[in-house]
Amino acid sequence: MSTPLIKLLHLSDIHLGSGFAHGRLNPETGLNTRLEDFIRALTHCMDRALAEPVDLVLFGGDAFPDATPPPLIQQALASQFRRLSAAGIPAVLLVGNHDQHAQGLGGASLSIYRTLGVPDVVVGDRLETHIISTRHGPVQVITLPWLTRSALLTRPDTEGLSLAQINDLLLDRLRVVLEGEIRRLDDAMPTILLAHAMVDTATYGAERFLAAGRGFTIPMALLARNCFDYVALGHVHRHQVLCEQPLMIYPGSIERVDFSEEKEEKGYLLVNVSRGQAQAEFCPLPVRPFKTIQVDLTAAEHPQAALMQAISGTNIVDAVVRCLYTLSSSQVDQIDQPALEAALATAHTYTLQVELSAQTSRRRLPETRH
Repeated sequence: MSTPLIKLLHLSDIHLGSGFAHGRLNPETGLNTRLEDFIRALTHCMDRALAEPVDLVLFGGDAFPDATPPPLIQQALASQFRRLSAAGIPAVLLVGNHDQHAQGLGGASLSIYRTLGVPDVVVGDRLETHIISTRHGPVQVITLPWLTRSALLTRPDTEGLSLAQINDLLLDRLRVVLEGEIRRLDDAMPTILLAHAMVDTATYGAERFLAAGRGFTIPMALLARNCFDYVALGHVHRHQVLCEQPLMIYPGSIERVDFSEEKEEKGYLLVNVSRGQAQAEFCPLPVRPFKTIQVDLTAAEHPQAALMQAISGTNIVDAVVRCLYTLSSSQVDQIDQPALEAALATAHTYTLQVELSAQTSRRRLPETRH
């Protein structure tokens, strides 16, 4: 007897409400344009989920920058996931590190969905197995939210232990709890592990520092179990495939949070899962470009012309731009600031960062932001 083929959409790290410093006020809506960018990216994901239609949507965590987003931003997220509920498409919303309070307790920003009993929405704020009914049959999803020491250990457990010993104890506890869930799985049903985690073989970005001291790194071998048909990951903002058997993927974030993600493609995953196999397609999103223009003008005979040439040689239309240039103190008066601002006017927003160079030291002048 063949097992059902489940089509799902896997997205993660929405961070709705991030990056306002790179936007401006839209006078027509009263909203920050970067908020509108993030909403637009999420809307693309939901549009695709409904158009296919998929059987299930998996969200890998970090809905907002923190656990207490303003009501307007909560409503923007809810309005998109409500579209899935209205269409009868179940969704699993995993709690990430940014969705938790500073103490690492609960998923305050997502728990409202459980409190309100939103149909077909499951909140994954603890390690447990959920049986999800879809139009093509049932699927079992183990949710592994962002884990902190307090989630698995008590204070007496850690007294007198080094940080390395505490991490080893955490992993031992996680193995035991995860094994308990695995033993209760139905072997005939497609099985997915949905985890918000720092996996040791991943290529990290800014998220490693954003989560410093609040979690721990999980070995890939702990998650790469043959009982899982697909391992859906969240937390790392760069899309990457960590393992083929089972298929283990970070979709990455859906929009650029800052310039550390300037060169990263953003998107989501469409995945077909059945018992024993999974196939995934990365679907890029049309997100706003970030562009860095960096020039050392200290050796330039005509620094203004050299800087203007660097700007004109970069496609900055509707992009978030930072222009970084280095001058000697004797060149400062040769820079025409209004001319630079006019050359950057087609950017969505821009910053000018000037660094003065000397033979023995460098110092940065105040940043100009538009």
